[in-house]
Amino acid sequence: MAPRLAAAGAKIGEDIFVAFSPERVDPGNQKWQTRNTPKVIGGLTPACSEVCATLYRQAIDKIVPVSSTDAAEMVKLLENTFRAVNIGLVNELAVWCQKLGLDTWEIIDAASTKPFGFMPFYPGPGLGGHCIPIDPLYLSWKLRTLKYNARFIELADAINSGMPAVVAVLVADALNEKKKAVNGSRILVSGVAYKRDIADMRESPALDVITELEKRGAEVSYHDPYVAELDHHGADTHPHLIGRKSVPDPVRYDGWDAVVIVTDHTNVDYARMAEASWS
Repeated sequence: MAPRLAAAGAKIGEDIFVAFSPERVDPGNQKWQTRNTPKVIGGLTPACSEVCATLYRQAIDKIVPVSSTDAAEMVKLLENTFRAVNIGLVNELAVWCQKLGLDTWEIIDAASTKPFGFMPFYPGPGLGGHCIPIDPLYLSWKLRTLKYNARFIELADAINSGMPAVVAVLVADALNEKKKAVNGSRILVSGVAYKRDIADMRESPALDVITELEKRGAEVSYHDPYVAELDHHGADTHPHLIGRKSVPDPVRYDGWDAVVIVTDHTNVDYARMAEASWS
């Protein structure tokens, strides 16, 4: 943008001020919202940074200036890479614990009692949203153009991308214990948004879980109080699922061979689900 503005005759830092400020948003978070989330800002010149900071100070409690637009962008990439890598680690931990006969949640909860040097992350069916699964791969691509392999990013992506298949195997194993095959089973996926209490389906691992189960011959439906229908805004990477509608909130769960909780919305009665599913 800056070269085009300069070519049009504008002097950067005098006539027009250009800066970069990465988005920091956590949809559904009731504590950290726009005003109280610190805002990172990097300008093309010191004057650009100051003008941008002055603008944002009208609406944001704390401004965090950095030395350049590149530095501001790298802050965002570090934040999302940090999360992607640690989620990949704990997702692999879940696989380790399953093979070793250990309770993943017990291990994480006990480790969380350490008052220093540990931050709990929790395993899941994969990664969703339009930032964490994607932004680190932009960085990895850029580094490949500089003849460098971002190994942590690539490994974390491989682990996280493989989790829907892990879920499908766990469902198959659970059905086998009941002397049932995945092929022909009726399975309900509970929650298809990429995180709890929102309607955003972008990159949701639930879509991969549904696809993995259907590849194995299962008849899969879903229920999500926030997502009435899978549309092209969220399911564009899974066109075969576009138009699929949420089934009504089941009063009973005896019509399903398995219920798979992918997204744990707070307004779903999981105690009733578990009791009905086991009865």
